[in-house]
Amino acid sequence: MRNTLNLACVPSSLAEFTTTHRRRIVDTLLAIAILCFTVPQTLLGLSFSLWGPVPEWIEITIEVITAGALLVRRRTGLPMIIASMLCAVITGQIVPMAFAAYSMTADSKVRHWQLVTVPLIITATAVDYVDPKTDDVLYLCLARALMLIFMPALVGTWVRGYRGMISELRAGARECEQRAAVRERRRIARELHDTVTHAVTVMVLNAGIIRDDADPETGRLATTIEDKGVEALAELRELLAVLRREDGSRMTAGAKAIPSLVEEAAATGTQVSLDYDLPDIGLPIQVGHACYRVVQEGLSNVRKHAPGSRVRVGCEARDGVVTVSVVNGRDEGRARMSLQHLLPHSGFGLAGLEERIAILDGRLERKGTPDGGFMLVARIPFHPADDRPSDDRTEDQADEMADGESA
Repeated sequence: MRNTLNLACVPSSLAEFTTTHRRRIVDTLLAIAILCFTVPQTLLGLSFSLWGPVPEWIEITIEVITAGALLVRRRTGLPMIIASMLCAVITGQIVPMAFAAYSMTADSKVRHWQLVTVPLIITATAVDYVDPKTDDVLYLCLARALMLIFMPALVGTWVRGYRGMISELRAGARECEQRAAVRERRRIARELHDTVTHAVTVMVLNAGIIRDDADPETGRLATTIEDKGVEALAELRELLAVLRREDGSRMTAGAKAIPSLVEEAAATGTQVSLDYDLPDIGLPIQVGHACYRVVQEGLSNVRKHAPGSRVRVGCEARDGVVTVSVVNGRDEGRARMSLQHLLPHSGFGLAGLEERIAILDGRLERKGTPDGGFMLVARIPFHPADDRPSDDRTEDQADEMADGESA
């Protein structure tokens, strides 16, 4: 059974790795494709140079450098452009220039890309004209160079626009979901206030009447009912406040409040360390608040279920994904209190946290560690966005007024 479960986890882990490192995988495959296209030409003696005979090892070195430049094309487009032109001049291979033309527009790393295409087209035309395997008609060589360079550049601009459109649509969808969730919480708060709170209040009042008019035994029972009813009312008030505000002060702090949260945990005796590497700007409020809630929930569970264990809190942002982890070791003195019992039956805190992260297209992972501890890891994709107020603020204010009237 254990082997079956391990095999079942392999596709999920592979899919997660592929999703997380998709861009690196694509760039690596493209670099390998360039090597497969250029190196055999050199080894078979089919390459040529505009500068005359060139040693084979120099050609292969230039081809490897060109393939390596492709790996950094998302950061800067200049190395790929220069390397591809050098590769074309020395080895006669002009296909890498098409990759360079596409990369400089698809990732928007080159300004005034129309001007950059000029030297690329001139180089491609010259190499094609000198190539002994093609004709020596100049205007045909120029036409082929235009198609080889300009068409990939135009496709890159289309891809960039498509990516931007998808990002805007996703951001709009997330914003609509969040607004709908806020309105639903407020509706639930009004229903709780109008029905449950009223019913519990009547129960408490009736328990007080029974306590005053009944015998001592019944009076003690009525007092217990009254006390429990008062506690329920207090909890309902806190729940209503959370539903209406959703922890507004913490939402404003977001990920920046994580260090202070860790300091508070350390002040209470928890052995906790923090590795914080999140950007100061560019992190959306909702993502920052979700990161804060992951750390808050993880530290809270450690205090409850493994108070003597060491805790490591990690926060980092790479390749558009925020990773937040809370990992605790095994409490040797109280091993029975290990957080592993949360795996089959997690509480409402982890379930709610999982839903919150799912709304942001993220994923929450919770599992035991080899040393008998527990780890809580959240991976949340993000796109830098400004946090300007929404256009329908009037609607939100109307909801708040309705909440005030119902209170």
